[in-house]
Amino acid sequence: MTYAAPLADLRFALHAIADMPGIAGLPGYEEATPDLVDAILEEAGKLAGEVLAPLNHPGDREGAVFENGVVRTPHGFRDAYARFVEGGWNALPFDPDYGGQGMPWTLASAVQEIWQAANLSFGLCPLLTAGAVELLQAHGSAAQKEIYLPKMISGEWTATMNLTEPQAGSDVGALKTRAVPNGDHYLITGQKIYITFGEHDFAENIVHMVLARLPDAPAGTRGISLFLVPKYLTNSDGSRGPRNDLRCVSIEHKLGVRASPTAVMAYGDSGGAIGYLVGGENKGMACMFTMMNNARLAVGIQGVAIAERAYQQARAYAFERVQSRALTGDDGAVAIVRHPDVRRMLATMKAKTEAARAVALMTAAALDRAKQEPEDSERSRQHALLDLLIPVAKAWCTDIGCEVANLGIQIHGGMGFIEETGAAQHYRDARILPIYEGTNGIQALDLFTRKLLRDGGAAMNALLADLRAGLPAANGNAALGTLRRPLGDGLDHLERATGWMLAEGGESLERGAASATPYQSLFGVVLGGCLLAKAAGEAAQQAADGTGDPGYLDGKVKTARFYAENLLGESAALAAAVTGGADSLLALSDEQL
Repeated sequence: MTYAAPLADLRFALHAIADMPGIAGLPGYEEATPDLVDAILEEAGKLAGEVLAPLNHPGDREGAVFENGVVRTPHGFRDAYARFVEGGWNALPFDPDYGGQGMPWTLASAVQEIWQAANLSFGLCPLLTAGAVELLQAHGSAAQKEIYLPKMISGEWTATMNLTEPQAGSDVGALKTRAVPNGDHYLITGQKIYITFGEHDFAENIVHMVLARLPDAPAGTRGISLFLVPKYLTNSDGSRGPRNDLRCVSIEHKLGVRASPTAVMAYGDSGGAIGYLVGGENKGMACMFTMMNNARLAVGIQGVAIAERAYQQARAYAFERVQSRALTGDDGAVAIVRHPDVRRMLATMKAKTEAARAVALMTAAALDRAKQEPEDSERSRQHALLDLLIPVAKAWCTDIGCEVANLGIQIHGGMGFIEETGAAQHYRDARILPIYEGTNGIQALDLFTRKLLRDGGAAMNALLADLRAGLPAANGNAALGTLRRPLGDGLDHLERATGWMLAEGGESLERGAASATPYQSLFGVVLGGCLLAKAAGEAAQQAADGTGDPGYLDGKVKTARFYAENLLGESAALAAAVTGGADSLLALSDEQL
């Protein structure tokens, strides 16, 4: 159940996929030198391995506890968070004017994987605070930034996202929480559910980002506003003031991430919680999307992280567990890693985890470039790419997290079904990832309607062209040469499916929606394969140049080949489902489902 940060893989992916040297060359990121990047990864790995990972399984068994309105996190979590804040880890990607370190989001995303893999329940707290910081930086007033950003960036104060209500889940427009103007603030009344770290003992204050409706607001999402509602109000000097009118009613009993308190929050039981408008009246959804997009990428990284954690544990077990003779006829029982089916599962776990990591880091790099590229045209191009990649990074990477964790249980056999091994926890923890921050089906609809149809497929077709142009040349390397045909076929399938979604889906939104999920999966499968091939090309070049560990570099090429020959074939079936599956789905009556 130990965890070691995959520093070699993270360094390689940052270089080969995200072009970290190019990111460091952007204005404002000059301090992200190779030496500093390595030092940050090393220190993050130490904190994760020595402090966070040892708390993961005990924290799952103990769980968060709610008593008399107070939430206690499991033993050791509060002290671990204090060390996290003391190390400045929360401040990594944020504005130095408010105490941040100004590092690229690409690097912060790699570090985020380390926290989430070590302890997913713990990592949820800084994940949400980071999204709230992004929101406030983009939409907050000067006074709000001055009061709240330094404390939130340092991690001394944490933050939450308050959208969901009992009657308003994915249909956010149905929310009923009210906000009534009252001088320089608003009085908030209502109840929110599923609020991760809505109450806890990590920090002295919690800043809630709450969606609510003004008395005269129009119906639906057009009438939603966003309010900053702190647990404790602030004094004129910025210090913590009196308690606000909000409370935790209960915490949920969950399948996984049990050490993370998921709160039911009540606002305004005694007249109204004081809240401050962020971003203008009836502009709440536009503001909240800044936080949601940040969180969606972060949740995709959680999928990568839990896959890495499950893979590490399954691999260690496969080398330790001795059972049955090898098919080659060697005398005596052998470690199960010698059996072809176990090797297949391990290779699948490894290849899918590395592909998901590549997709997540490509998305983070697009985020940095959309923010920092000096030319307007390039910033716009990167922003279009980022919009396209966000739903895929969230959905495909979290699906992989579940699949890889599931395979990890299978490799453990019966022991995987026993809680004491810890393998089951990874699967239970992973299962929430395709659900929160917008279910993966909602991500597919977002990809189809808001991204693909919005620009007539321009960003997608540009990406397809870039992926084709980036297929590695064999250059005498037979293994690289084997990648081009299956990757070319996969790109053909994705291009054909894209054309169908634009033409047939554009004509009938219902048919397009029926095909949106297989289309999103197809996108992820093909993109992951192309990025592994890109990494293989870089590995082959380094090997030819005599730089790097030859065995490690050869493994990158072979992993890309395994993916292309064993996993990429799924693209044909997914393309068939996209282009030919909608009508049979829609033909089923309600009674026949």
